[in-house]
Amino acid sequence: MLLAFDTSSAAVTVALATPTGEIVASSTTVDALRHGELLAPAIAAALETAGVTPRDLTGIAVGVGPGPFTGLRVGLVTARTMGEVLGIEVSGVCSLDVLARQSSLTLPVAVATDARRKEIYWALYDGPAADGSRRRLEGPAVDKPAEVAHVLSGLPVIGRGAVLYADALGVAGADVTEYPSAEVLATGVATRTLEVVPPEPLYLRRPDVTMSGGPKRVSQNPAPTAAQGSETSSKSVL
Repeated sequence: MLLAFDTSSAAVTVALATPTGEIVASSTTVDALRHGELLAPAIAAALETAGVTPRDLTGIAVGVGPGPFTGLRVGLVTARTMGEVLGIEVSGVCSLDVLARQSSLTLPVAVATDARRKEIYWALYDGPAADGSRRRLEGPAVDKPAEVAHVLSGLPVIGRGAVLYADALGVAGADVTEYPSAEVLATGVATRTLEVVPPEPLYLRRPDVTMSGGPKRVSQNPAPTAAQGSETSSKSVL
């Protein structure tokens, strides 16, 4: 059995699949603040529904983002810990690839998810191959919606970012698919129609973040003057 889950978005999504990709249990709960509380019970429920135990698992598939750090960390730490304890392989998949794979459109598509701070994670994909796989053409990247609207223009846009920033992106009607699906993740890994990467978090540097200029200099203020009386000296960071 292959266990799959993704916590890179506001959704906690879990699925259990046979070696051929047939889904035997799944669940999705949208709650951006409770990833740590929801994931373990969802995994336990999937195993119970399928009538199997963790020892029956032969592999784990996990979404590696990009996504907000807190939620993404919950899924990756859980996957890697379970993999080590059970002695099974853990396969990572770009969460934007999962969303692109969810589209039933026969056209090239764009994916845009919520990066918070009024930004989106995005990527562009070719039309589907005969096996349903899609080739990523550009991305993933993180930008303000208005700054990449010209790049996504003319393409169907999938994901929560398209719903939140439809006007800025110029999206007439966003795809109803908002979050990555663990069912698609599980089937894609089982059938090898999704690209597998190491289970490491896919973090992207925001465009407004600059590199540190190094340690700041700390200096001692001059000694207090007589006029300052008993006031104590203090340190300031320049």
